[in-house]
Amino acid sequence: MTEQIKTSARGKGLAPAAGSGHEVLVSDEDRERAAERVRAAVGEGRLELGELDGRLSGVYRARTLGELTAAVHGLPEPTPRGRLVVDRAPTSKGALGLFGGFRRAGEWVVPPRFTAWSMWGGGRVDLTEARFAAQETEIRAVALWGATGIVVPDDIDVDVRGFGLFGLVGRRGARRSGRPGAPRVVVRAFALFGAVITKPKGE
Repeated sequence: MTEQIKTSARGKGLAPAAGSGHEVLVSDEDRERAAERVRAAVGEGRLELGELDGRLSGVYRARTLGELTAAVHGLPEPTPRGRLVVDRAPTSKGALGLFGGFRRAGEWVVPPRFTAWSMWGGGRVDLTEARFAAQETEIRAVALWGATGIVVPDDIDVDVRGFGLFGLVGRRGARRSGRPGAPRVVVRAFALFGAVITKPKGE
């Protein structure tokens, strides 16, 4: 009887589900996670910069998990960062780049409200290894004849709001992580003859 059912299914053009799962269609979230692995590998020196475009093209062309796996062949799986919202005092409440620059990076603790000013200067707010003092964080970024870059990892939710007056507010880092309970970061940006760029890790 079982054999008859299988034969009937084949006759109708149906195929049993692949045991390996490699024929499962990928989602946009699957592709973004794979793209992050490629960018991280370039940043760590595992891949040459010249390989970046080819690998990313393979990731975004992939239709199945098997094709996606081939595109990231040889690259390590990302490791979880553990608990992101911590009961610790914030490292700093703000940053100022005035005729100079600033940088916040590493495993620092971001306060519920963080303000970054770039005035005739520049700065970088890197959340790649950051922890957060609250479940929702607001980053206010103002660039006056300056520029601020905000780097976001793929395990937090990011909402970018704001505008540029003869300036630019870049929103490439805006995303939903898809991770239940992920911290949420709202970037409120204003750029006057300057730029506030929010971008994913690795760009």
